[in-house]
Amino acid sequence: MGTADVKPEEVLIDVVLRLLAGAKQVAVGANSPIPAAAAFLAQHLSPEAPNVSLQQSPEHNLWTDGGRELFDSAGQGRIDVFFFSGAQIDGSGNINLNVIGDYAHPRARFPGAYGSAYLYFMVPRIILFRLEHSRRTLVERVDFISAPGTSPPNVFRRGGPVALVTPLCHFAFDKARARFRLESVHPGHSVEEVLDNTGFVFDLPESVPPTPAPPPDRLALLRERVAPQLAAIYPKFTERVFGIPVAVARASS
Repeated sequence: MGTADVKPEEVLIDVVLRLLAGAKQVAVGANSPIPAAAAFLAQHLSPEAPNVSLQQSPEHNLWTDGGRELFDSAGQGRIDVFFFSGAQIDGSGNINLNVIGDYAHPRARFPGAYGSAYLYFMVPRIILFRLEHSRRTLVERVDFISAPGTSPPNVFRRGGPVALVTPLCHFAFDKARARFRLESVHPGHSVEEVLDNTGFVFDLPESVPPTPAPPPDRLALLRERVAPQLAAIYPKFTERVFGIPVAVARASS
């Protein structure tokens, strides 16, 4: 199975899967099929499978008290990994979930942060994930800081960003320097494309490797076991990526 046979979404799932190594409890927010697929795949692969809680799936959720229990668990240190996105993400790992433009007179206003700043501080590993890689979304400085990527040394904080995954590449986050570093570039893309479409400055090694394609056995497991499991929760996504008809997905839910 060559690289040409691997879909872009499958590459992203595999990148996220590797970032979950060693996690015992993974929580996934609503409308996040790629992180959810990676978390389910980790369950199939690991002898010490992580617990996975999907906010929008009663079947795959360890919590019965919604967001309150999610926040309580994070505060008690019982969540290892969570995922964030944002209307804007900047080079210091700050995310913007509130407004574009001036706060009093914004060009666009969004639903809000819903406790993201709290989770950003409490969950040790936050994986930033953005499906639009452009200078519009990956900016030099966010217009509004909904959740800060780093904090002063005297502020208690166990969590923060460890990576940013986009359709073009994988960035790692250096907490000490409050900067991203380009770790790999996905198949079909280039370092120049990443530079052209990123609004913030990042560390660029002399040699940037290509993101590895998922090995055949892992890809088969994703397609044959995880995709049907995911179909009941994200039917349109699994139809587009894995070819599972929506009608079949809904009938099995």
